Amino acid sequence: MREIISTISSKGQVTIPADVRRHLGVGTADKIAFVVGDEGKVELRPARFTLESVLGSIEALPNESTDLEREIEEATEEEANRIVRRLKRR
Repeated sequence: MREIISTISSKGQVTIPADVRRHLGVGTADKIAFVVGDEGKVELRPARFTLESVLGSIEALPNESTDLEREIEEATEEEANRIVRRLKRR
């Protein structure tokens, strides 16, 4: 095990040493996660985002639905009805 020391600035910021960044595979503008375990151990990991983890992080536009599945069902039904009407005219 190797210990690498970094200093906390007056703003609470820490520079992550190059060796640690390379080990984590992160670079400029990447996100990292501080994971605090039940016993107080802190781990530093690259942040991994999934759709579930960011779901709801952005509000819907005004007058827009947040129920995408319902909108897809409605659009599918409307398109099916349009096709049936077109076929009946022939």
